Amino acid sequence: MDLEFDRQHIWHPYTSTLNPLTCYPVVSAHDVTLHLEDGRELIDGMSSWWSAIHGYNHPKLNQALTEQSEKMAHVMFGGITHQPAIDVSKRLLALAPDNLQHIFLADSGSVAVEVSLKMALQYWHAKGESRPKFLTLSHGYHGDTFAAMSVTDPNNSMHSLYKGFLPEHIFAKSPTLGFGEQWDDADIADFKAKMDLHHRKIAAVILEPIVQGAGGMRIYHPMFLSRVRELCDQYGILLILDEIATGFGRTGKRFACEHADIQPDIMCVGKALTGGYMTLSATLTSKHVADTVCGGEAGCFMHGPTFMGNPLACAVASASLDLIAENHWQQQVRSIESLFAKLLPALTRHQQVKDVRWLGAIGVVETNNPVNVEVIQQHFVEQGVWIRPFGKLIYMMPPYISQPEHIEALVKAIELALESEACFIQD
Repeated sequence: MDLEFDRQHIWHPYTSTLNPLTCYPVVSAHDVTLHLEDGRELIDGMSSWWSAIHGYNHPKLNQALTEQSEKMAHVMFGGITHQPAIDVSKRLLALAPDNLQHIFLADSGSVAVEVSLKMALQYWHAKGESRPKFLTLSHGYHGDTFAAMSVTDPNNSMHSLYKGFLPEHIFAKSPTLGFGEQWDDADIADFKAKMDLHHRKIAAVILEPIVQGAGGMRIYHPMFLSRVRELCDQYGILLILDEIATGFGRTGKRFACEHADIQPDIMCVGKALTGGYMTLSATLTSKHVADTVCGGEAGCFMHGPTFMGNPLACAVASASLDLIAENHWQQQVRSIESLFAKLLPALTRHQQVKDVRWLGAIGVVETNNPVNVEVIQQHFVEQGVWIRPFGKLIYMMPPYISQPEHIEALVKAIELALESEACFIQD
């Protein structure tokens, strides 16, 4: 593999062309293992950024991809439909909260968020009101495109650079109470105050349910989400839930909103939708929202990606959702969660550890110092695992099919990293 060409010309996510980070050449992947060009094998703790929930090279997903490729790889979705789109939509509606009845298929998680925001704006335009603002949370993350960045924390995120260029929305303090702690209404006070003050100009609330992902891997109390739903109902404001990272079983429920027993008005899904095979996302909404949008001046929803409803992606997604419907993920995720509960608390004895937390198939170690990405990545590869930390967060979102020995190896590799000063940027 021409790694020098890669280093000189290919821009990888969140890296510098002036000082490129080392990239490790993967030649194949199977089950939970990434196979490097030099013969080393790495246990994947990331599910390829939280998407490959069934592992790699799954026979059912391979079959769906192969069979569909022999029919058609792509056709435009404008004025044309096809069975893979119908199949995936049927399966998605069967799994989703039952108030959601309309699906807009999109390209990626960021685009699904863009679609959800446009839906909310068009909804109020159709009702004859101008509501240009969104209420969201600090420490949130919703994607890298411009509208998605505008509802991502402008001060504490990777997008702070763009502050001043993006529309300015309303940010409430993120919840501080953890998933298992005793609820206190003081945790919702700032959110409520901002809703009380600004509700006449708010189109929708958008947030990540229960788990704030790339903005901090924060796991919060379900009652916070319940209170948000109550406030949205009180003021007649739409609730958008970004389930892109949390959907399809990752938190121990099919969708994280089920922890609070609530339903959104609009929901975004992606990442695991195709089991990590290719990019596909969806924005789901209620009949009321959809019909209101389409009853406005435009007479339709004004969005239409070129690769919307791609047949290959839809066919694989249908197969992935079939696997979800079999419910094996429930025991798999419980097993991973029980291992995190057993293994992660022991890491708090290390001076470098500020906190550990877990929910479902999510395990997080928060450190006192930022990681040295280049050094700690090399350490993990030498330990035979693939974990991609950022900032002060070393986290795991392994494939659901991971076995106890895989989880133990991941946690052991983290423990050894905590013992190495070189893995962290010292004050």
